[in-house]
Amino acid sequence: MATYLLFLIIAASAFSTLNADLSIDCGESDIYADDYSMGWVGDENYIQHGEAVVVQSSKSVSQAMTTLRVFTDRKKNCYSIAAGKGSQVLVRASFFYGNYDKKSSPPSFDLLFDGNHWATVETSGDEVVSHEVIYVTKRDTVSVCVAQTSPNMFPFISAIEVRSLDEKMYGHIDSNYALMLRRRVAYGTKEIIRYSDDLYDRIWVPAINGGDFTVLTSDESFIDVSLDDNPPGAVFKNAFAPNSTSISIQLGTNLPATEVPIYMNMYFSEVSVLDSTQRRSFQLYIDGKSTSNPFIPSYGKAGEMYLANFSASSNTNFSLVATSVSTLPPLINALEVFTVSDELTDGTNRDDVEGLASLQNEFDVLGDWGGDPCLPSPYSWDWINCTSASTPRVTALYLGSFGLSGFLPDFSSMTALEIIDLHNNSLIGSIPEFLGTLPNLKQLNLANNELSGLIPSSISKNTKLKLVVTGNPDLCVSGKSCKTASADGDNPTFSSSSGKKKKNNQPVILGTVIPIFVLLWVIGGVFAVLHHKRKSAATTGANAGQAGGANRPNGTPQAGKMQMPMQMAANNMAQNIVNDFRVNIQEQQPAQDQPVDQNDQQNQQGGGY
Repeated sequence: MATYLLFLIIAASAFSTLNADLSIDCGESDIYADDYSMGWVGDENYIQHGEAVVVQSSKSVSQAMTTLRVFTDRKKNCYSIAAGKGSQVLVRASFFYGNYDKKSSPPSFDLLFDGNHWATVETSGDEVVSHEVIYVTKRDTVSVCVAQTSPNMFPFISAIEVRSLDEKMYGHIDSNYALMLRRRVAYGTKEIIRYSDDLYDRIWVPAINGGDFTVLTSDESFIDVSLDDNPPGAVFKNAFAPNSTSISIQLGTNLPATEVPIYMNMYFSEVSVLDSTQRRSFQLYIDGKSTSNPFIPSYGKAGEMYLANFSASSNTNFSLVATSVSTLPPLINALEVFTVSDELTDGTNRDDVEGLASLQNEFDVLGDWGGDPCLPSPYSWDWINCTSASTPRVTALYLGSFGLSGFLPDFSSMTALEIIDLHNNSLIGSIPEFLGTLPNLKQLNLANNELSGLIPSSISKNTKLKLVVTGNPDLCVSGKSCKTASADGDNPTFSSSSGKKKKNNQPVILGTVIPIFVLLWVIGGVFAVLHHKRKSAATTGANAGQAGGANRPNGTPQAGKMQMPMQMAANNMAQNIVNDFRVNIQEQQPAQDQPVDQNDQQNQQGGGY
């Protein structure tokens, strides 16, 4: 059994690799093969956000429906899956509530793909809800997102399946539009038809027969299916037909109540060889009016009728009616009904997407944000602002307190940025020069990081830019020995958290304290010298008195004459020092008007705006 399971997984993986297909079991961590030999993988490599949960329902469901991933924060949460740009894909998203939260309250929320609105998901208590879209990719990824629309109704997802389609399939619709599946049925079959009968893994559900139709079975074991839409041969083995040519086949469409553009495929094949007296011919009627030429199905060969460029609703009546020359009633083998989307968006401006990718590659905490950054407009990423243009631009980055750590990467391609808020992170290195070249930048908050070095002159000289750099102790902001990167001697003005310039009194304090200290030291030295001279003179006088009294030539009066020139010299020296001190004070006064490094003030608060 284990060997067989391994074989299935390898075979499924090979199929997936060849067709660039993928089946993701959301909330699961293991890989496995299902009953259709399709390989499934857990979602841990595609998203790191949300919570994996096991459902509580006892209802028998496929393995992929036994787990889910629920999201209780962010406007939208997205899975991003690699795909070839310009390739046609089928994407299917499935949801099984299963009372996972034990509240018996299945939520509703929006489902998005590649920046486009897909559907509003109305989950059920005990039924699997699936949505399918077919479209041509405009970028090299497929994104599937769920978005919260009501408080306390948390979006979740159970499974995502991506299948590559042949480029010729569904070619009657412009590639700028998507097809949203409303109904896909096979008439007369008793079981679901999908891979491996359908190589593209479309799910064909058995149509319900209310007793009005006869189930026909084809006599041909091999049906030639040479149609661009590549329906599986299995759907042509059976058909529905009324019992009389007077009875038409009413086609159920599952369309919404409001009128929408639709696309419809109807598939036919004669089930037996007709003799010369038999003829089967019918037409498509819409609201009682013929809208097609007579269609004659061929035996052993698939045929198709399609309807495009038409709008309809649940009130629109579609029917297959036998022509007047037909001896047999109409039949039908299979049906596909789609609504046609609005024109698909090209997404957020590519230069901005490139810049955001640089930030995501540098900072792991941003890597889990997927889908289109700006679209659809109600569901842009939480930390950006965007314009409302059809191809929006990113105008603001709000990444304050986001846990960013490391060097700032180059996101100079984001030329529409007006606000960059990166305060209170752990950014290191110098401030990149390119930030000063962003033509529309008005606010740049780099406060409370670990930035260092010089502020580029392209930033410091930008008088239209509100710059906040407080809380970066190693950042060189001003001072005679600290110039901007231009080294032209100009000292810029920088905004603090209060938006006012601060004055640095340190040069005045130093210019005042040092001369006073020198002056006191010199004066003290002078008085010490004078005191020594006086003591020497007194000693000499005393000695002279002992020898011969005051009338001796070398007595005390002579010592007083020697003392006078020394006092005059000391006075002159003190006066010169005082004059030098005054000049020093005057030279220091203009320094109070010089801009200074706000980050050297220990009591300064971090900036913000």
